[in-house]
Amino acid sequence: MHKGAWALRGRNGWRRRVSPRHRWPSFDYYMSQQRKADAEQARLKAEAQERERERLQAPVLADTLGAVHSATTPDKVLDKRSELPPSLKSQHFFGNWGGAQPWLAYHGVQLMVSVNEEFAGNITGGRQRASTITGQVGLELHIDWSKLAGIHHLKTHTIVVNGHGQNVSGLFGDTYAATQEIYGARGNVIAHLVAMYAETSWFHDRLNINAGWMPVGSFFAASPLFCDFMNVAICGNPAPNKYTNGNRDWPSGNLGAVARVMPTSDTYIMGGLFAVSPHAYTGGISGWSWAQDGLGKFSTPVEIGWIPSFGKHHLVGHYKIGYSYDNSRQVNLFKDIYGGSWQASGQPRRYQAGMNSAWLIMDQMLWRHGPGDTNGLILMAGAMYTDGQTVAMHDHTWAGLVDSGKLWGRPLDTMGIMWQHFDISSTAVRQQEASLALGQPFQPTRWGAVPGVQSHENVYEFFYSIHVARAMAFQPDFQYIQRPSATTVYHDAAVLGAQLSVSL
Repeated sequence: MHKGAWALRGRNGWRRRVSPRHRWPSFDYYMSQQRKADAEQARLKAEAQERERERLQAPVLADTLGAVHSATTPDKVLDKRSELPPSLKSQHFFGNWGGAQPWLAYHGVQLMVSVNEEFAGNITGGRQRASTITGQVGLELHIDWSKLAGIHHLKTHTIVVNGHGQNVSGLFGDTYAATQEIYGARGNVIAHLVAMYAETSWFHDRLNINAGWMPVGSFFAASPLFCDFMNVAICGNPAPNKYTNGNRDWPSGNLGAVARVMPTSDTYIMGGLFAVSPHAYTGGISGWSWAQDGLGKFSTPVEIGWIPSFGKHHLVGHYKIGYSYDNSRQVNLFKDIYGGSWQASGQPRRYQAGMNSAWLIMDQMLWRHGPGDTNGLILMAGAMYTDGQTVAMHDHTWAGLVDSGKLWGRPLDTMGIMWQHFDISSTAVRQQEASLALGQPFQPTRWGAVPGVQSHENVYEFFYSIHVARAMAFQPDFQYIQRPSATTVYHDAAVLGAQLSVSL
């Protein structure tokens, strides 16, 4: 052996000659470095698995209401622009609540508390200048009983809200298109019940069934894009259907059941059966009075949907057509029992069995900015029709665009523009003309007081939602109301507003 050379014995018994001037590291050094690398790789893998487990155990709460939408948590608050759902920490302003949220999620319990505050005021037009602040505190509790108690295929959902304030639209003279989305039907009570129902899914979610107390409009004619806008005529569910007794929307519910079948991965057929309450407040003013008198009639909505994905960039679209029939007795707006004007004749008003409504709704991504169903420029449009003999608003059409702020480096921001048009039914107009000819007061509609003979109304809205902090958004909003309350009694109104939304 060369003088000064030394040998290493490996674990397999082989010998290796190493020159001392190269100072090669020993075999033990190689092995120690390998062990450190393996340990670091194992640590990183464990962290990645933990993050993935947290994501999968914490689906976006805004999507849990019938797998459609929950207006308690606006979409703009959450980071929904990635392929995977956001982590528990990103869904809450206070993070994971000191570790409580991951523990709850691991046991199948999802809890969300949110606060929405809205300011709006008309700077021109209307009956008078006015401004108001409205708000809502919402609580959602969703339980996966397979994780909590080993009961497979069963989830329950409960949503309670507390609302305050007065909508400014009623003050400046518009009843059909309230500019603030979160006011109304909350009963001015501490805890107004929105939903309490059970859900079961089978065959990899190809069959989904929900039953209990729930808003019809959160399942039918619904889109999570609607509540990007502040105007309540489109937010949550489009008018006029949601103002009828058999098709209530947030925050009012109906006793009923919904079944959805997906024949293919991109199509669905959905049907429902709901009890119809003849009262102005379904479930009473608080929403907890399920056993109201007068129940016994039903509404039966049906919807068919197609969710295609076009081109190499997977431009996602949602297309749906639906119909609803309410078999309860409805009062005719104009006719008496003999077919003439009930105001002129003094005869009892005519009641007719059944009310029809239908809708056609679509949204289509035109330009993709990144992964996710909403990360791009989206065109949305639709139309809804309701029986004009019993409902003053005969039809509602709309078109709009929604986009993120990705192009200018603000991917969590959202902006949108929308046009809405409402037509008043000829039956309602005849009744109003009769009131005018007879010198009688105008009869109120489901929406409120009538200042004059009505025809149509247009609403134009633009908003920009700013992602301020984790689970928090601030949204300036501008609306132009053309022909408030569908008349020319008041001048067109320009309304400035702002919304602050935070999920605690």
